[in-house]
Amino acid sequence: MHLYLLFLVVAAVTVLSPGPGVVMTLTNALRFGVRGTFGGILGIAFGALIVAAISATSVGVLLATSAVAFTTLKLLGAAYLIYLGIKLWRSPGINIIEQTAQDTSFSKRFIEGPSLQLTNPKAVFFFISIFPQFIDLQSNYSVQFSILVATYIVLVLGIHSLYALFAKRAKQWFTSERGGRVLNKTASATFVAFGVALASAQK
Repeated sequence: MHLYLLFLVVAAVTVLSPGPGVVMTLTNALRFGVRGTFGGILGIAFGALIVAAISATSVGVLLATSAVAFTTLKLLGAAYLIYLGIKLWRSPGINIIEQTAQDTSFSKRFIEGPSLQLTNPKAVFFFISIFPQFIDLQSNYSVQFSILVATYIVLVLGIHSLYALFAKRAKQWFTSERGGRVLNKTASATFVAFGVALASAQK
């Protein structure tokens, strides 16, 4: 498998970076407690699986037959990472508002996850243009696809669970402008660095 460790770090930063999924998990943690986040976290992971199945499988066929497509998608993926980095750097801190707990239904939280992922440009673009760069076309595609998607899903479950665990303890920091800015700046610099790394990576 091609550059697995780089994929692991890029995927981890993607999941960790501020976005709709992170906001949802933090908000659920502040509203319903850690247990109230499980449905949403599983839903986000399931949504990532759906996006991966739709996007990456069809793109893999194209990459197997076209060197131009590979180069184009590699550069698009690198450009998107750098774009995310610049956008996050310029963005205000994420806004997490603690609300009164109302409906703690597991099923309702779970359904929100796939709905969010299927309309999340970050997840869709990751699997269309960045994910395929870590596939070795000389090896078994299905095995690599399964391992990489499983890795991404484990990262979603682990990172979002950590967000949920620390949300209550760090409530004031997460809900502060300073806390949001720190998350943005850190993710921003990392995205730009890995965008450059991806652009220079070779099969």
